[in-house]
Amino acid sequence: MPALVAVSLAGFSGYAALLAVAPAWAVEGGANEAGAGLVNGVLLAATVATQLFVPRLLRRFGTTPVLVAGLVLLGAAAPAYALSDALVPVLAWSAVRGMGFGIVTVLGSTIVAHLVPSHRRGEAIGVYGLAVAAPMVLLMPAGVAVADRFGYGWVFAVASLPLLGVPWGLRLGRLVDAIPSASAAQDADKPHLTDLGTVRTVLRPTVVLFVVTMAGGAVMTFAPQLGFDGLWAAAALLVLALSTALARWLVGSVADRHGAEGFVVPLLLVSAAGIGLWALALVRDEPWLLIAGALALGVPYGALQNLTLLIAFARVPSAGIPTASAVWNIGFDAGTATGSVVVGAVAAASSFESSFVVVLVLLLLVLLVAPRDRRRATALP
Repeated sequence: MPALVAVSLAGFSGYAALLAVAPAWAVEGGANEAGAGLVNGVLLAATVATQLFVPRLLRRFGTTPVLVAGLVLLGAAAPAYALSDALVPVLAWSAVRGMGFGIVTVLGSTIVAHLVPSHRRGEAIGVYGLAVAAPMVLLMPAGVAVADRFGYGWVFAVASLPLLGVPWGLRLGRLVDAIPSASAAQDADKPHLTDLGTVRTVLRPTVVLFVVTMAGGAVMTFAPQLGFDGLWAAAALLVLALSTALARWLVGSVADRHGAEGFVVPLLLVSAAGIGLWALALVRDEPWLLIAGALALGVPYGALQNLTLLIAFARVPSAGIPTASAVWNIGFDAGTATGSVVVGAVAAASSFESSFVVVLVLLLLVLLVAPRDRRRATALP
């Protein structure tokens, strides 16, 4: 676990530092709201496209080279943003980073499942979630403030931190490749992303995750562009990131004791209230409502990430874990990208208030397919 925590901290630091800054950099170069939304949209579209192939890459090459390649792609492209703030090169470098991020995300959750027995998986995913969320707490809001006060170049440099995770990635990859169950799961005759049965099995929790991350992606992308002082945006992002991190960490052990599915519907309702507060903040021109909305959204945003992953893993055999991880991560990143693109497009055509109302409606509609079984899920043999 220490090596996984180190790799996760390094990888997600590169992701978090530019999540709100890269769209703002494109705006500096003359992009409008729709163009700014495309920055994270392209990043995460490349992420999703890469995630489709990660199970196959693992079977062909093993964990070590695939993980190292992901860290290098994610970290090496970040300083290249400084070459130009024009939209096309910003989108190109975002695509390269997205390929690396796609590898790192799928491998992180896959490795947790292989290293930890199922009865302690919630606790382990909570620790992993904390390692993933910690950079969001520190670097996402700090990136906005640092870019505003000291310049974008400093943030681009920090976003190259995944390169420092390469030695840990080598160690972690060798550890996983030596585990018989992990190696067996990579055999060519085992389930992978084209196994439609596995995909169908994890579809409902993934749809929930998709819509929740739409809300999170919209907030993280456009907080600096809502017309309030930059400090309010940074504070809202800090509250969002902190509440997300704490929720991801704490919900795992609770789910181990009580099961994951019974918490999904209540948390969806809280997330809808949170995004509604952001719309209200714009209508009333009250920036403090951004803080309240960030807290109300952050808790379910973090908790549902871990809960939906636990539900997905509990519904598949061990050989299907790479596929379940890939599908879950695709739902996460496709949701974040869709939130960024859709909210940017609606805002360009109408207003940010209207955009957030659209997201609120989607959060309520996904209640129709949300898992509701309160019985404790058990992993299949």
